[in-house]
Amino acid sequence: MPPCSRLFALSLLLTAGSQVYAASSVDLTVKGIITPTACTPNLSGMGVVDYGKISVSDLHPDLITELPATSLQMTVTCEGPTLFALKGIDNSTGSIDPYNYYGLGMIGDKNIGSYHLMLTNPIADGSPATHIASADGDSWKNNEDNVWPVVFLAAFSDQPGGPLWAPSPIQALSTDLVISPLISPTRRLNVLDELPFNGSATLEVKYL
Repeated sequence: MPPCSRLFALSLLLTAGSQVYAASSVDLTVKGIITPTACTPNLSGMGVVDYGKISVSDLHPDLITELPATSLQMTVTCEGPTLFALKGIDNSTGSIDPYNYYGLGMIGDKNIGSYHLMLTNPIADGSPATHIASADGDSWKNNEDNVWPVVFLAAFSDQPGGPLWAPSPIQALSTDLVISPLISPTRRLNVLDELPFNGSATLEVKYL
């Protein structure tokens, strides 16, 4: 059934039902939680990774070329111990892999490439922590390969091991953010002039 038909059918059902179960009031709930602490994220190098000019001859014409990985230092500083996760948002809309990778822009209708992120060597309040991941913010798992897909929340635990993982309250976090770009086969891109690639992502703190 088309969306408009579904809405029309729902409207008819509600109208018909109201003749039998009419009520003079309806409840509205507005809810949320005001957290007493705030956290501030920060990236070294002002959050910029610049690969400069790359010769097309250094890129593979028929296969994906993986550029050298670059690492930035990421810190999150909170006013007190706080339960939080990190969420990545890809700002290069239209050029992303909706599951794993962030986009590097497009030329025409072709993706220039992508990049993935890893969170390694996390230190929480002075002690080594474990990178854990969740698709829904409720159930968590040990993220053993440290890759941080677009659709996953990242958090950190000071638990010695599973099987039930959960984020730990943290006041000061530091971790390496590893950026690994992948350039599409140049034969697809038809590079005739300088071709800039420009990935952009927002990394935000999500309070749990």
